[in-house]
Parts: sequence; structure tokens; C-alpha cells
Amino acid sequence: MNGHYLTKLFEPKTVAVFGASESPDAVGMLVFRNLLGRSDVPTPSESSTGQGFKGRIIPINPKYERVQGERCYPNLKEAGIAVDLAIITTPAATVADIVEQCGRQGVHAAVILSSGFREVGRHGEQLEKQVLEVARRYDLRFIGPNCLGIMRPAIGLNATFYQAEDDNDGNGTLPGDLALVSQSGALCTAILDWASGRELGFSSVISTGISADVDFGEILDYLVLDSTTHSVLLYIEGLHDARSFLCGLRAAARMKPVIVLKVGRYQTSSAAAMSHTGALVGADDVFNAALERAGVVRAHEVSDFFVAAQVLSMHRKVSGDRLCIITNGGGPGVMACDAALDRQLPLSKLDAQTITQLNGVLPANWSQGNPVDLIGDATPERYAKALEICLADAGTDNLLIILTPQAMTRPLAVAQIICEKYNNSGKPIIVCWMGDRQVEQARRLFQKNGIAHFSTPEVAVKAFSYLIRHFRNQKLLLQTPGAFNETGTVSDKAPLEGDPVENKREADLDGARLIIESLLAEGRHHLSELESKVLLRAFQIPVAQAILTRSPNEALIAAESVGFPVVLKISSPDIIHKTDAGGVRLGIANAMAVRAAYNDMMREVGQRRAEAKIDGIVVEQMITRGNGRELMVGMLQDPVFGPVISFGYGGTTVEVVGDRAVALPPLNRFLVRDLIGKTRVHKLLQPFRHMPPVNMVALEAVLLRVSEMACELPWVKEMEINPLIVDERGAVAVDARMRVDYAPTAQRPYGHMAIHPYPAHLVTRWQAHDGTDMLIRPIRPEDAGIEQQFVRNLSDRSRYLRFMHGLGELPPEMLARFTQIDYDREMALIAVVEREGHEKEVGVCRYAINPDKTSCEFAVVVADEIQHTGLGYRLMEMLIQSARARGLERMMGEVLRENKDMLEFARSLGFSAHDHPEDRLIKVIEKHL
Repeated sequence: MNGHYLTKLFEPKTVAVFGASESPDAVGMLVFRNLLGRSDVPTPSESSTGQGFKGRIIPINPKYERVQGERCYPNLKEAGIAVDLAIITTPAATVADIVEQCGRQGVHAAVILSSGFREVGRHGEQLEKQVLEVARRYDLRFIGPNCLGIMRPAIGLNATFYQAEDDNDGNGTLPGDLALVSQSGALCTAILDWASGRELGFSSVISTGISADVDFGEILDYLVLDSTTHSVLLYIEGLHDARSFLCGLRAAARMKPVIVLKVGRYQTSSAAAMSHTGALVGADDVFNAALERAGVVRAHEVSDFFVAAQVLSMHRKVSGDRLCIITNGGGPGVMACDAALDRQLPLSKLDAQTITQLNGVLPANWSQGNPVDLIGDATPERYAKALEICLADAGTDNLLIILTPQAMTRPLAVAQIICEKYNNSGKPIIVCWMGDRQVEQARRLFQKNGIAHFSTPEVAVKAFSYLIRHFRNQKLLLQTPGAFNETGTVSDKAPLEGDPVENKREADLDGARLIIESLLAEGRHHLSELESKVLLRAFQIPVAQAILTRSPNEALIAAESVGFPVVLKISSPDIIHKTDAGGVRLGIANAMAVRAAYNDMMREVGQRRAEAKIDGIVVEQMITRGNGRELMVGMLQDPVFGPVISFGYGGTTVEVVGDRAVALPPLNRFLVRDLIGKTRVHKLLQPFRHMPPVNMVALEAVLLRVSEMACELPWVKEMEINPLIVDERGAVAVDARMRVDYAPTAQRPYGHMAIHPYPAHLVTRWQAHDGTDMLIRPIRPEDAGIEQQFVRNLSDRSRYLRFMHGLGELPPEMLARFTQIDYDREMALIAVVEREGHEKEVGVCRYAINPDKTSCEFAVVVADEIQHTGLGYRLMEMLIQSARARGLERMMGEVLRENKDMLEFARSLGFSAHDHPEDRLIKVIEKHL
């Protein structure tokens, strides 16, 4: 595969500055000065190759012959120099012409700092549209407009108008391994100033502005491959493309810690954020659910950016959330304990053997538990022994070590011991050295050894909470459910209520779609309760039996049919909350009461809601379950992330209680259990007083079915089951409502969703020419082990031909990238055989979609012992079919010229071959799909 298409944007060799100036107040003056690495305007004798940008800088401005001592050109053509990156600082009205000039001269990357686009209204929107049209014509990608600019401190690139005090690299920002990507230029400057005083460095600083072209998703995609970036900090106000954002975010989070500061948590602040960036802002709890599903950590304050980054940069494997606290001061230990409990971090319970060992090395008056108080006169040796014992404790997953500089304390000596133990420990360790001057040397030692260190117990515990949250969210990231469930088969469809065989049936998708289409053809969008229940039934969700009646006598007959006791409910498209309108009667036990209740309800609803259209009254069997819990299950459309599943406490007081958790579909059982566990009502689902636990399998199955509805029915914009009554026997939907609307036309499959489901439809059985039975399926994250073994078992020759170098083992980063894929922008199919009860991978093919969105690059490799069985041909047939279904037009790959077998194989599949434009040892093969 070629290098990333944004490489010239972030790693240029030559930069042109349009609008470079001598004027002290001009943005072009500040940008050009920063690129030169100067603190003020130099004399003509000074060189531009000092401490600034390590490449070549070209000022462009027809007003000047020289700018800040450098020769200036009226336009790019006059300069006659190949340029990688254009920095544009001129007024908005001139930008489209400058982009045209860049395109004609072969420039494919730009940063547009200029303001005056969509943020100023309709005229600005037209200017932005012109810029985009020109840029796309020349395949030019740009950051901005209305941004601070970008920095790459390691190469001296400071293409911003940020004014910073000089430091030792001359451009105001230290090199480091943190990447900062922010929609707010003002926040960038604040963070840079804040970080400068703490000697924190950055690999990249990227101000996105209004993101007319390159957005978060593509930037994250580049940072995944950037070797200088170890952690990513994102400041977000709103999004333009949720699918692209989550694709990039999930890809980045698989490789590197990502910390997100998302503002606009409330309606007022969300409106302010939208007006600032012009991006969409959805519900905050939905955004939070998306971040969790992407495996990232969310910060709520700027300072938390660096707290989280420091602890996640340890890259320590976390196996659990139980925390042990070691301290030489009782008060700080209790403070840490309180902070942990506030954040729902469980403290480890030291086992009897650990207590016995600690009794042998600690004073008699030690705390005899967790926190482990070593007493104020603790020596370095006492710290060392206690740490060694606690590290070996089976019930301890993480350690927080606190030191206060007391009379007999030796902070530096204890720190040296911690550093020694840290390097040999498999468990995460964070330290809190309280104080200032007495612990200064110790903190520098921790910094040198990459140990996360903090000055207060509360902040140290907060850091642990980010570590644990990252650990938990990474589990969510690894989930790859299909449109229905984790297997893509009906075998996981647990019984809900009644006949278990019936409820394992496939959903009636065609029937559900026909119902929705007929309703929309009638101009209706709100379904009646009966119509809503019919759709639920189509997805095998059990519903209370109900009959629509239009007279007291019909109601009587219906009641006798469903059996007493019954419930009467008003049926009206204009009445959502039936109880408020007097439209519900419960527990009607006999025939006479049915007709009386019917007449009474019609009279009361008519008085309260005279304008409402009344279809009739629904007679429904009364669900009487002494152990039943009333729950709410719903689906809503978020303006950013599309369909969202909601779950929580149900009943008539649902709005007052406000117990709601949300998750992005598709769901599997792991994700469903996580969703349920986030609510307060989940405690009521366990044994409670006299009530047995509910049938969790049935409840989970309902949520899985609702997830299937969200995946398969893009017309459903809102759905609510309330109440869903669940007890030890099962689950049943008592009341339901839905709203539908037309789905976007010409939309790709699952294009309405932020997360693409596992493509279970591609799972197939196949038999090789020699009779070997194989399963061909899309790859999953849990295939990392068999993928690693597959590459390990390839011959040296096969590995060389596939990877074009002597790769012996897939490094962890590459393994994660190969197995944890986003099915919307890439596909990987593996062939596996059964060997002694375990799967063994014997072949794999994959494609990755190029930035043009119309072509893809592919690769294929088959195990040496399976070659010449037809497997490679079958894998490529399926891969080509998948690419066609995705709407791709071309497939291409790179093959070593010496790989004659692969070139012949490609020709048999209809690929043509031509020489690589830059490498004579490589052939480029291509097929029009």
C-alpha cells in the first residue's frame, strides 16, 4: 500500500505562504515569522533555515519583493518551485483563485486560515462552495478554513498565527508524542500556553476550523500511522460526518489512547457550539455512548486531557479495576479511598496471605487493610517490601502509591525503588508524591522513567478512573455484532414468551417494510398502537393481545375473546399520552363493566381532547404479573449518530424518574448487558424482597430484536415500548408507539447507521478441489491469534512476496489493524478449517477503500499447503463481489515483478498489469469492476 494521502499536508518538504506580509497586525506576517522560527522581524542578513521549518519556505504576495528578509514572489508560477503545502492567509474572496493557482501548479495540500465563510452566513457559504469545487477538481485536500493552522514541532513546522514565548526549539512548542486536534483555535492557544509551562510537547497540533474538507475522521486515520504520535487529544464541538468520525476514531483507538473533550453537554451550550462550527450537535448521552463504543476516554476539563494522557501513555495491560492504595499518611489514604468510591472504583480486598506477609514487615499499628498505611516513619525499605507483597496479591489489579514528605521520609530514595519495581511489574502503578520542593527530584525521576505521577490523591484517583474507563471501553470497541447478533445466525435468538421454537424464527422483514411503505403512501407517519405492535410482532417481540373496537358491543365481544380481565385504551393518532387524556381503563373484570367503561372513556376523552381524531378503543388482555417490572425500551434518531437504542425504567412516571441509558446499534449480548447495567433499574431486575430475578435472557432478546429493527428499518425514526413487563417467565410489550418517515434514497446498506454491522451475509461454506471443507467469513477482532499464527506459518518466500520484506512476525499494531477493521471502508475475508476443535486460518484477502471512494487496494495470501486448491480464486471472487456491492469501480494492487505466479493469477481474474511509476521492482495490477 502507498503512504497516506495526507502525508504532504503534515510532512511537507516545501511550504508556500500566500499572504506573507511585513504588516505587524497581519496573520500572514505571524505565520511566516513562525515558520522562519523567529521571535520578531529579522534583518535581511538573517537566514530562514535557523530554528524554524526544516524545509523550504516560499512567501507569495504581489505587494512585496522581499518579506521578512526573504525573496517574495507574486504568484506560485513565478516562484517556479514544486510545493507540497500551501498556507493561505488572504481574505475569503481571494481563496478560490489561490486554490485554483495551487491546483494548476500541482499542489495537493493546503491549510486555509482565512475566515469569512459559512460562519458569516449565505455569502460565506457560497465562497466556501467555490473553494470546495476548485479543490476537488484538482484533488487538493485542505484543513480549515477559519482555523489557527497546524504544527509539527519535530520538523519545525509552525504554520499558525499563535504567538508564543521562545523556548529551546525556537518556535514556541516543544516536540513530543501527543497529538492535539481541535475545532477551536482559541482552545489550541490556551492548551499550548498551558502545556508550555509544564514542558509538555506535541507531535502535531491541528486546528480544524469549520472542516469544509478534511475532518476528524481523515485526520485520525493519518495519526494512526504517524510513528511520532503515541496519544491523541481531541476537542470537539460538533460533527459533520458521524460515520467517518467513528471510523477514524475506532481505528485510532485500536492502536493508541484517544482522549476526547466534548463540549456542549447542555442545550444552551450545544446551540453555541453549533453556531461556532456549523457542525451538528446531538444528545450528549448519545455522544458519550458513541465515544465508549469507540474505545476512547472522555474528559470534561482541559486539565483532564493531560491527566488521562499521562496515565494512558504508560501502555500497561489492565486486567481489572480493583485498586490498592499504599501510603505513609492516613489522611491522604482516606482521601484517595473517598475519591475512588466517588468514581465507583472498587478497592481491592487483601487476602489473608497478603495481610500475614504485611504483618511481618510493617509496624504493629499499620492499618490492617486497604489503604495500606505504612505509618509516617516509613523507610524506603518498608515501601519496597509492602509494594512487593501487594503486587503479588491476587485480588489487586492496580496500585496507587502515596508519599507525604514527613520528618524521616526520603522521597527520592523511595522513588528510585518504585522505578525499579515498576519496570518488573505487570500491573499498573501510579504515584502521588505530595508537596513541592522536597519531592521535586523524585517527580523528575518519575518523568524520566515514564511513570504517571500526580501531586494530590484526588487527581491520582481521577487518573486511575480514566485508565479503568479506557480498559472497559476497549472491551466495547472489540464487539462486532451483526445486524441481529454476534453470530449472524438464528441460533442466538433466545425465547421471549410462549413457544420458544416460534420465537427463534427470522424476522419478517418484507412484511414490516410493506406495512411501513403502505402507511407512508397514505401520508401517515404516526402508527397506532395496534400497528406498532404488528411491527413488533414481525420481529418476534411478544405483545399483549389487542383488538380495535368501534362500539360498546364490539368491545364486549373483544373482551370475551381475549379473556378477562381486560384493559381499554383510546386509539388516536393525535393522543400520545393516553392516561393524561383519560384514555386508559385498567382491570375490567366483567361484561357489564366493559360497555360502561367504553362509554365513559369516549365521553371523557371527548371533553379533554375534543380536537383529536378517535379511531376507536383497543381492548387488550390485562397483563397481571405480581413479580413484573415495568421497563422502557426504545429507539430514537440522533441528528449526528442516527438510530440509538434506549433502555430504562418504564411506566407512566418515566419522564420524572429519568432513568435512561443509550447505546448505538448493532448490539450483541455483551453490549446489551452493558446497556442494562448502566441504568438504576437494573438492580430491580435481580432478586428483590419477595420477587425472584427476571428472565434476563428474554429481556436481552427483546433488546437484540429492537437492535435488529434499528438496523433493518431505516424508515423507523422513533419507537417506544412502554411498559415492557418482564418477570421470571419472560417479557411482553404492553404498549408501543412508532413514528416512520421516508429513508434517504440511493443509500448504501446500513448507511443510516454510525457503526456498520458485521457482514454476516458474507459467511459461507466452501469445499476445495481436494475435498477440504472450509468456512469463509469476514475477519473479527478475536481472530488476532489465528491471524498471527497464519503469518507465522507462511514460508519465508510467501511472507516476502506478500509484505515485500522479510517480515517474521506481525507487530501488535499491524495485527490490530488487520483484525479490527471497519467494514464500511475495508473488508477482510478469511478461510478457516477445523483442526482438533479449533479454527485454523488458511487464507485471507482484503481490500481498503482509497480516498477517492471509488477505488480500493487489495491483497491476498494463501497458506503454502493450501495453494493450488482453488482457494485463492474463490477468496478473490468473493472480495470482488463485495467491492462491487459497495459501489467501487476499480480494484488495484502492487505485486513484486518477480512474483510470476501472482501476476498470472491476477491476469486470470481479469486484472491488467503495468509498471510502477516510481519503483521498477513492482508491478501495479488493476481491474475495472
